Amino acid sequence: MRLPTPLSLALLARLASSQGTMPMMRFQCSQLVVERLDPLVNPGTAPSPHLHQIVGGNSFNISMDPLTHDLPTKSTCTSCTFSEDFSNYWTAVMYYRARNGSFTRVHQLPNEGLKGNGGITIYYIAPSNKKAAVTAFRPGFRMLVGDASRTAPGGPARKICHRCMPASGDNRNINCGAPDTPEFPKGFCAGGIRTIITFPTCWDGKNTDSPDHMSHVAYATGAGANDVGPTGSCPASHPVVIPQLMYEIIWDTTPFSKKELWPEDASQQPFVWSTGDTHGYSQHGDYVFGWKGDSLQKAMDARCNGDTCSVLELQSTDEAVKCTKATDVEEEVDGCESMSFPFGARTNYT
Repeated sequence: MRLPTPLSLALLARLASSQGTMPMMRFQCSQLVVERLDPLVNPGTAPSPHLHQIVGGNSFNISMDPLTHDLPTKSTCTSCTFSEDFSNYWTAVMYYRARNGSFTRVHQLPNEGLKGNGGITIYYIAPSNKKAAVTAFRPGFRMLVGDASRTAPGGPARKICHRCMPASGDNRNINCGAPDTPEFPKGFCAGGIRTIITFPTCWDGKNTDSPDHMSHVAYATGAGANDVGPTGSCPASHPVVIPQLMYEIIWDTTPFSKKELWPEDASQQPFVWSTGDTHGYSQHGDYVFGWKGDSLQKAMDARCNGDTCSVLELQSTDEAVKCTKATDVEEEVDGCESMSFPFGARTNYT
């Protein structure tokens, strides 16, 4: 496959300008581990109901109790570009389903202008107004967007979407604007399938978590459907502006772009999330904050842009890629013969 052409900081600036002149920290976090653990939704459970791909600090584990697990202290390395970021970020995993019913894991590609081993491109976006206050997340902060059990459109669907990418990249409307859809694309994608997951930008100012991992944060009112960064107004219940956290993942579907590998029914496509969802609705993103000290606040105050920042420490791509962890759940995750493994109990073929 022909990899996407590099995206320069100047192009990033033009892209941001077209959508509100937002300073965007945009950096690579390489693959840390792929396994069935979910310490946010299913703490202490191994294996968790479905498979995840995880990036960030190597202290990721089965429980990560917010009262005792300090990520910067417990981690010895991070798979992210900024060496002070020991946060963990994770999503569901994409699989290709063959006509014979077997499954093959779809690997990720590093994003445009970035280097690494698969993983996730992470964005932290501050308000365009440099005088506007933005409060970085606190130790113990965690949140979730999406619903792993979703089988139909609903909820803030505009915040989780997919795009069929051309070979040379497509930089229009990065926050779920057209031609993005909540469903999987229905045709071959020369540049793979891109997933965008966008988190809320308003916080209640008190709770670092909530029982559903969502209620302590909220999307702003009056924000455009595809706005980038904190826009609109935070509701009185959630008055504190926080950075817009966004995940961007490029799934390398190109090895499966052959007619004979796709379903005989032309109305179907062969990709499925590790939740068992063949439509695309159940993708979700989990986040556990783990920046060292006040480093993220400094970066937000400085309105850092791209994957360099004068107030943050960087590490080389080689150092980031070296940061991996052994699996706690010993399973074969790259391929399987049936939907019941490693996806969990729920299946959704229709």
